[in-house]
Amino acid sequence: MQLNEAQYKAVCHGTGPMLVLAGPGSGKTRVITERIKHLTETGVRPENIMVVTFTRAAALEMRQRYLTGDSRQGVLFGTFHSIFFLILKNAYKFTSSNIISEEEQRRFIQSYIRKNGIESNDEKEQISDVLSEISKVKSEMYNINDYYSLSCPAESFRDIYMLYDKWLKNGRKIDFDDMMIYTYQLFKARPDILAAWQRRFKYILVDEFQDINMLQYNIVRMLAAPLNNLFVVGDDDQAIYSFRGSKPELMLGFENDYPEAKKVVLDVNYRCSGNILKAASKVIVNNTKRFPKELKASRPSGEEVEIKEFKDIREENNYILNLIDMYIKNGFNYQDIAILYRTNMQPQPLVQKLLEYNIPVRLKDGIPDIYEHWIAKDIMAYIFIALGKRDREYFTRIINRPKRYISRDALDEKTVSFDRLLALYEDKAWMCERIYQLESDIKAIRGMSPQRGIRYIDRVVGYGDFLREYAEERDIDEGGLRDILEQIYYQAGEFSSYEDFIDGIGEYAEWSKNRENDSEAVTLMTLHGSKGLEFEKVIIMDVNEEIIPHKMSVKPDEIEEERRMFYVGMTRAKTKLHLLYVKNRYSKVLQPSMFLDEITKQAVD
Repeated sequence: MQLNEAQYKAVCHGTGPMLVLAGPGSGKTRVITERIKHLTETGVRPENIMVVTFTRAAALEMRQRYLTGDSRQGVLFGTFHSIFFLILKNAYKFTSSNIISEEEQRRFIQSYIRKNGIESNDEKEQISDVLSEISKVKSEMYNINDYYSLSCPAESFRDIYMLYDKWLKNGRKIDFDDMMIYTYQLFKARPDILAAWQRRFKYILVDEFQDINMLQYNIVRMLAAPLNNLFVVGDDDQAIYSFRGSKPELMLGFENDYPEAKKVVLDVNYRCSGNILKAASKVIVNNTKRFPKELKASRPSGEEVEIKEFKDIREENNYILNLIDMYIKNGFNYQDIAILYRTNMQPQPLVQKLLEYNIPVRLKDGIPDIYEHWIAKDIMAYIFIALGKRDREYFTRIINRPKRYISRDALDEKTVSFDRLLALYEDKAWMCERIYQLESDIKAIRGMSPQRGIRYIDRVVGYGDFLREYAEERDIDEGGLRDILEQIYYQAGEFSSYEDFIDGIGEYAEWSKNRENDSEAVTLMTLHGSKGLEFEKVIIMDVNEEIIPHKMSVKPDEIEEERRMFYVGMTRAKTKLHLLYVKNRYSKVLQPSMFLDEITKQAVD
């Protein structure tokens, strides 16, 4: 296929900086590879060209597309981290053994948390949050003394950060953020080394430029000088990684940094049908911080985008099952279908349904097992006690959830006896009353169905009150905790007995642990994870307020990023897009997303 006019203009650009705005499905990868071919065919030595991507997969794809013969060897394709590490290897003689592994990082943070008694209901999640914040501080070059952590007490975080930094330096180790920091510091301190790399890489091409952070951008600018043959390709409408430190405003300000830069818009979409592109465009145009652009579809209009309401998630999940069945009967393959969602906590009930009907599932992003969450462990502890188990670990989880003021010292044996508890508190009538009530509640739960038992624990025993107090004490969102509890309640409705419920949990956990991602399968992934992919049929579930956009996104910039994320999801679809929303999710009334209103509202002249 021949290059269109805009593609040709980008490919044949001469010297100096160029900004290429590449809408979804506009052939940006082809433009980059053709650009490299054009440079080498017009006299540029391959070893003077560097192509920077954000993922190894993207670097490999471009390299494979480009390399059609030995004559084209020499161009450097790599991620930011691999290229920065190459520079550091030459300067400091680093090897791969100097790179700290994620497992080592996690062990260090875990050791600190346990040693210092930092409270955590989910240690694994807290470790991930701490590491994420360490990365944020480094990549955005914050002063650690001015940074206030969300993952643990501020002083504890600063202590962790300083000790972690010292630990790395003492062991001559670096993490991925250090690769950027050390490269930046090296170039600042050693202009001679910087000049040597500038002489080598006279032409720099950057893919997915909208995802760049400030430190990466500063290093790239240093490398590109003084020739400034900097060719950047991206789409400001697909900037969705601010949580990683990406700053789309750097793309928006590129022409200010390089007033001499040429700009070209790749405005022909070769992926989506006309109606899908029209719907997506009606959404993204509501963002204010963007380059104005109007994409054209090369495909026919095709089918209308489906926007459909459901009573609850059970009805929504059944509809998705029917859609998949219909597409398979009409000759499509499972891999032609993708189901997208905002957070990876959403799809577990759907996954269980898909497995029940023997529909092959491919999970691009891992789905956390909800029964590994501390709330689920509390609920299951109540259930296990109701079933006759008397293990100390179950009682220690729930004895003061809600508060009963029973001392943990009273649970000093491997098994717990109600009679022993009563004997320990025989001189305190009010405590005995609490123990009698707990014993009575346990007996009541035993005679109920799993769903009724969970609701009883929530509303009668008072576990819901405990969650409210827990959220108030820590100044966190109670709704998020309630969502977990309500999801457990919902899933329990699929089982008539506790034994079946426990077996079902075990089967899912076993599948999750040993699952194989079959390529011949329906793909499930987050909106974030869908970027860069395409499918014939795309289903986006739970397009509701508080979900898309997420309830934690309230500032205008946050809403704009949520809109971009939704736009990314919509533009993954080639021939059919289904947008589904529910009226009720886990007993909570929800409204359809504002983004759906943007699609359906009539244009005003």
